[in-house]
Amino acid sequence: MAQAEGDGARPMALAGLKVLDLSRVLAAPWASQILGDLGAEVLKVEQPGRGDDTRRWGPPFVEDTAPQPDAAYFFCANRNKQSLAIDFSQPEGAALVKQLALQADVVVENFRVGALARFGLDAETLRAANPRLIYCSVTGFGQTGPYAKRGGYDFLIQGMSGLMSITGRPEGVAGAGPMKVGLPVSDLFTGLYAAVSILAALNHRAASGQGQWLDCALLDSQVAVLVNQAMNFLVGGAVPQRLGNDHPNVVPYRDFACSDDYLLVACGTDGQFQALCRLLGKPEIGADPRFASNAGRSRDRRALEVQLAAAIAPWKAADLLAAMAEAGVPGGPIHSIDQILANPQIAARGLLQSMTRDDGTPVTVIGFPTQFSATPPSYRLAPPRLGQDTAAVLSAALGLDATAIAALAARGVIGLDPLAAEALS
Repeated sequence: MAQAEGDGARPMALAGLKVLDLSRVLAAPWASQILGDLGAEVLKVEQPGRGDDTRRWGPPFVEDTAPQPDAAYFFCANRNKQSLAIDFSQPEGAALVKQLALQADVVVENFRVGALARFGLDAETLRAANPRLIYCSVTGFGQTGPYAKRGGYDFLIQGMSGLMSITGRPEGVAGAGPMKVGLPVSDLFTGLYAAVSILAALNHRAASGQGQWLDCALLDSQVAVLVNQAMNFLVGGAVPQRLGNDHPNVVPYRDFACSDDYLLVACGTDGQFQALCRLLGKPEIGADPRFASNAGRSRDRRALEVQLAAAIAPWKAADLLAAMAEAGVPGGPIHSIDQILANPQIAARGLLQSMTRDDGTPVTVIGFPTQFSATPPSYRLAPPRLGQDTAAVLSAALGLDATAIAALAARGVIGLDPLAAEALS
């Protein structure tokens, strides 16, 4: 267990909230990790002997004393959780999960539509027993509609949602073609929407005393965040196309090549554009009536960008970025991941957090990004080993003694982490 300095003395926004997490991979675990970071107690139920799929999605793996080390991928979405290895395909295992659900405020799951009904762990059954329960289902396409029974994965959703049709180099340019985003953004957006929805449902429950069922879909979430591109079509009627690094509405807002590197220019106002032209020693570009407004710059973007590219090319990137910052022109470098994680701004914001597993294995995680003045996020529990907390939770939450726990383990109903099993014996 790892606890950041001072966590024990600071209030947590979701302290006392109990979350039963039946999910795996990324979208739903991302939502439950958000709740855990904000203070909720999160019990993650995993399949004995196998666990969350992402435990094996490596290399790289975090080397520790476990028989099978966990992949780095698992660590990105599973801190501040306790791991229970329970086989709920067995009646005894399902009964254990049902008992835990009676004590829970929130259940998060991402099984295929209808899959959990076989075990009596569906929303209707659990909410009948616990009407205050908020049951959050995360699927590819939702509980209704012609695609409801299909499995949904981030890559497929990026393509189906239209995101890939506007991502990548434009037609006629070398390397043209649809391209996925370099992160599983459809999963992440859905996890964020799920967490927001859970918090909204908790507020409703505080007023009404009633829980509810939340139906979160990857496709819905990704379509919702098509934002300006979708509105451009709904208002203007033109189907958005791939523009590479260009912005569909704002000009200049893209990458430019300096003599030694690339940099980004992001002029959101006419004043910023004029300041850029003066900085580059090209006031005549700013004085051109074609470029006086963003609408004009958008219509004649290619003519403008050719001139800007020629004026920017002789500069060294660091020199121009420094000059832009001084002149109030928004711009920035294109960092690699190692560069941004070593950036002093990231250190100043405390975004990298050091945690330690209970076997002493250290791990660094990227923390919760919001700065709270009163109830900051905490980093209490490093991502757990499979079944690390099975015995402790079943004892504390359900009152099972060591003999009962050992018998369940012998029948394969539960799995125990070797260190936990040793402690039990």
